[in-house]
Amino acid sequence: MNDIDVLGWLQRHRSTPTLVGADEALPGRATSVLGPIPRHEVFGIPLDEVPDGSEVAYFALGCYWGAEKVFWHIDGVVNTAVGFMGGHTPNPTYKETCTGRTGHAETVRVVFDPTKVSYAELVQAFFEHHDPTQGFRQGNDVGTQYRSAIYPVDDEQLAVARTVRDAYQGPLTAGGFGEISTEIEPGQRFFYAEVEHQQYLSKNPNGYDCHIRTGVACPLP
Repeated sequence: MNDIDVLGWLQRHRSTPTLVGADEALPGRATSVLGPIPRHEVFGIPLDEVPDGSEVAYFALGCYWGAEKVFWHIDGVVNTAVGFMGGHTPNPTYKETCTGRTGHAETVRVVFDPTKVSYAELVQAFFEHHDPTQGFRQGNDVGTQYRSAIYPVDDEQLAVARTVRDAYQGPLTAGGFGEISTEIEPGQRFFYAEVEHQQYLSKNPNGYDCHIRTGVACPLP
């Protein structure tokens, strides 16, 4: 699907920005929509590989095409993938998620070497590369799938995410922004998106990149 097709589809099926309940969510499927695991376009390793000593983090900051690209440029990040998280539908498709009837957010799976970059620094980059005060949207992209979210994998990540979020509210308020709406929810399952969405902006360098920034620096406590 090219950029024009995607944007046209989103305009015709723009979701109402209200989170769907489990009883109203689409049923999904038992198997992944990704199919065989491909090699990463940027890092050259299997998309699901977690090298020895590495850790995993999950961030949702709007359209995952541009969000994934953010993390390629951080020293210490060794693998990424895009998918869906925080909702109800198992193994949803991209189009299903864009209807708002899966409950998922477009999410980036980040594999990182903690000896080179800390989880707190990844959370800092997450906050600085989108507007975490917009609720169910990022700029012109409207819908629950574009919400700001962090999905910690353990209690340590949960504590760090909350601490960095709380430290960021003061600078955002001073900069004229509202309350942080970022969802921080542990215990969520990640579902891979289709292969054409993986490393989309590497395959399509002039592709649609919707990301906006507040321009407000996020301090590390």
